[in-house]
Amino acid sequence: MNIRALFHLLALSLLATRLQAADINIVEPEAVGFSTDRLAKVTEFVEREIANENLVGTVTLVARHGKVVHFEAAGRYGLEDERPMETDALFRIFSMTKPITTVAAMILYEEGAFHLGDPVAKYVPELANMQLLIDGEPVSPQSPMTIEQLMTHTAGLTNGWHIEHPVERAYRDATLYQSADLHTFIDKLATLPLRFEPGTRYHYSVATEVLGALVERLSGQTLEQFFYTRIFKPLAMHDTFFNVPDDKMPRMAGSHLWNPEQQAMGPLPAGLLPPPSGITLFSGGAGLISTAQDYWRFCEMLRQGGSLDGARILGPKTVQAMTMARLTPEVRDNGASEHPASHLYPGQSFGLGAGVITDPAQAGVVSSKGEYSWGGIANTKFWIDPEEDLVVVFMTQVMDSPHSDRHRFDLKVATYQALSDLGISGSD
Repeated sequence: MNIRALFHLLALSLLATRLQAADINIVEPEAVGFSTDRLAKVTEFVEREIANENLVGTVTLVARHGKVVHFEAAGRYGLEDERPMETDALFRIFSMTKPITTVAAMILYEEGAFHLGDPVAKYVPELANMQLLIDGEPVSPQSPMTIEQLMTHTAGLTNGWHIEHPVERAYRDATLYQSADLHTFIDKLATLPLRFEPGTRYHYSVATEVLGALVERLSGQTLEQFFYTRIFKPLAMHDTFFNVPDDKMPRMAGSHLWNPEQQAMGPLPAGLLPPPSGITLFSGGAGLISTAQDYWRFCEMLRQGGSLDGARILGPKTVQAMTMARLTPEVRDNGASEHPASHLYPGQSFGLGAGVITDPAQAGVVSSKGEYSWGGIANTKFWIDPEEDLVVVFMTQVMDSPHSDRHRFDLKVATYQALSDLGISGSD
């Protein structure tokens, strides 16, 4: 056997190993109402953004009726890692952790552990005495924050991002994310003021961290343990972690930060992110690392009404309740004035753990009513479209990118323009 033939054999062997690892059968797009030729625009979008140095490496996945029609890696692992990106690469998903934490809480809700309208302090009593800060003076809120408000970011909490306000500075100075665990996180949070009267305003916050602490209190497990036993193991999500195993560490995609002065990406400076292992603070709002395939399986569970491959995680009525728009117009519009810091787009409200499209005509991009989605700060994104029976997952690693919203819109256009049949129902 000559050298060329040997390399060809090794390449085929590697490809077979990757395909086996992916365990995804890609179907002809026409079988589920897509055009193969037009779906190529998803690849073109990614390759264009990589060529323009707005992205480094990506994995994209598009599925309809539970059938994957597009699953591709592009670019490389990082600016300092020339290896070609692979479909099983691991990405920090940041706020795409939030829907998983909400599902965890809803598992306990279905078991009768709490009601949505229960005060948070009933189960996390450390937070019972949180006060509003009005003109520098502590004032008791008119009503306590509820568990549903944690899920909808209307609990009155904040995150320390807008430090021109004294409450925001207090959250920043409390170094909540340097806590050893969620118990310490809650102890620190209990010393801080509320930012708003609970229930009056949508405001993106640390609420999902509190929800994760609630899961720990009610289950008697750490959030890491609960995720594994109740969600990841049943759904065969073998590559989703707070702590990445040593043997999977080489699959971690590099993290990047946009430099606004240079208008370019650079490697994220060391020390700005927690390490990918040795973690004991299980952040329900931002802590997970995952793959496109694993997150697709999580989305597929939701698309199918709470079950996947015989594993029932939630009842279909619970999933339906989670994906209803729950903000009143007044509460939504109060927070929407912060756009884009609110993370709500025009025509979008919020359900339990995810944004929900209420008016596609106002969304600024082709969308469907009832579509639900979220993204992470490193430009990862997903959406689930019940009308088109569609799931899309996009993985990359660029923080603070000015192109993040445009990438979401470009990917949606590239995906939806490839549909040849609308609103058809298919078998799972």
